[in-house]
Amino acid sequence: MNKLILLNAFAFFPAVIGHPALAAPPVGFEARIESIRARVGTPGMSVVIVENGQTVFAKGFGVRKLGRAERVDADTIFPNGSTGKAFTTAALATLVDAGKIGWDDKVTDRLPGFQMYDPYVTREMTIRDLLVHRSGLGLGAGDLLFVPRTNLSRAESVRRLRYIKPATSFRSGYAYDNILYMVAGQLIEAVTGQRWEDYVHDHVLVPVGMTHSTTDGPARFAEPDRAIPHARTTQAVRGVGPLAPLDERDELGRNAAPAGGMAVSANDMGRWLQVQLAKGALPGGGRLFSEAQSIEMWKPTVIQPISDRGGELSALTPNFETYALGWDVRDYRGAKIVSHGGAVLGFQAAVVMIPSKNVGFAMLINSEDGEILLGLQNELLDHYLGAPANDWPAKLSAYKATRLAAAMQQVSATTASRAQVGPSLPVARYAGTYSDPWYGKIVIGTAGAGANGALTVDFKSTPRMTGRLEHFQYDTFITRFDDKTIEPGYMTFSLDAQGNVDRITMKPVSPNADFSFDYQDLQFTPVLKAAK
Repeated sequence: MNKLILLNAFAFFPAVIGHPALAAPPVGFEARIESIRARVGTPGMSVVIVENGQTVFAKGFGVRKLGRAERVDADTIFPNGSTGKAFTTAALATLVDAGKIGWDDKVTDRLPGFQMYDPYVTREMTIRDLLVHRSGLGLGAGDLLFVPRTNLSRAESVRRLRYIKPATSFRSGYAYDNILYMVAGQLIEAVTGQRWEDYVHDHVLVPVGMTHSTTDGPARFAEPDRAIPHARTTQAVRGVGPLAPLDERDELGRNAAPAGGMAVSANDMGRWLQVQLAKGALPGGGRLFSEAQSIEMWKPTVIQPISDRGGELSALTPNFETYALGWDVRDYRGAKIVSHGGAVLGFQAAVVMIPSKNVGFAMLINSEDGEILLGLQNELLDHYLGAPANDWPAKLSAYKATRLAAAMQQVSATTASRAQVGPSLPVARYAGTYSDPWYGKIVIGTAGAGANGALTVDFKSTPRMTGRLEHFQYDTFITRFDDKTIEPGYMTFSLDAQGNVDRITMKPVSPNADFSFDYQDLQFTPVLKAAK
């Protein structure tokens, strides 16, 4: 889920009376963005910078879609992925201020019928727990309920949460999830009587003045000034190969919108940053939420594990990294940074604030080339913190290229070393309907006649997640989905003593597969036919 210039014009702006003079972005920043965007190949990008309560830079770069002439501008909307989690927490903060909920209220008191796998966790789970990734669920658990798309409602997805087994004990550690933000959205509806989409629009976007941004799919597609998603999906590892547009209407399931289903523009994100840095105060007067709730939302709650990339990237390793309510809170060069990244299929976003400098910025792209976001993000951080210039985009591009090459090598080596053995059964013996407790059903079918016919697969909770099964080795097959944007997976059939399939397990083929393709959490068993 990616944390992720008109300089001369700003140099002539007079200082705002009663406020510090507005600082300029780095010299040549606009040309720098365009140069890196062109080198990386990102079709379109928008950037906004806010300082001392003012938007000092807001601009679009490139095009909304490859092969088309329409340019990105500061009002072009981009899906912003998990940076939307902060909007869900802000919506909850308005309800806390109104006395309708408390952060430490039990979820079951506000959302009757809510249930986790463990009765103790069901009983003890608070609204705060929904937001900080300490539930005991594994990384990305349940994401296949909305990735890459779904026919499930939000209520049904929340109901199925009770079947997802925890990976660790409750509140014992950090593991990023999306599904509990679905619960938060459902809780907002239970408390207010409004869908999450409508409540966030009416009580967050409208007061902030985010007039171009959307919380709902139809509203997004009705906006003519919108970016189109792009990705590299033609090779064994996503991110390698040529960039191509994706079908924008094949968006992630709307059931997960509270976890990251908005679309925003750079200008609107500037207004959002102004409110965040002002601790909830609205530019025109009044408040979106109280200062007390701003403190709560930025308060570190869960410690995140830290990975040191080492080498040229060692300076990016924080001394501490934590998760608050919809925000990452860490340090960088001695300053506290409040930020969040976001990614959905074909888009990435980064929102970053330096509270001590009263500075914030956001970047949105219509591709999955996160190195441009992280690189420019760190260049801006260095600029505003007075650190020496560093070519972070080049270093992160090199790091990404190394990782992609290693992943391609691993897939190739695994394929080359496979045993030319199996399958154990005629293909018809694998066919049938199978079910996983939380995901639901898949159907394994046959195409073609005879013992050498091909196997097919259809994931019933996910529209158009269909394809063929290519034999790999033994009783393991690879899913070759018709939709090439879906990560292939190894599908292994286990047999009982009578030679019948008694379960199917999966794991991604690519070592770089996004954690939302959580195939490893699935265990399908045969759906037994009723006796006649």
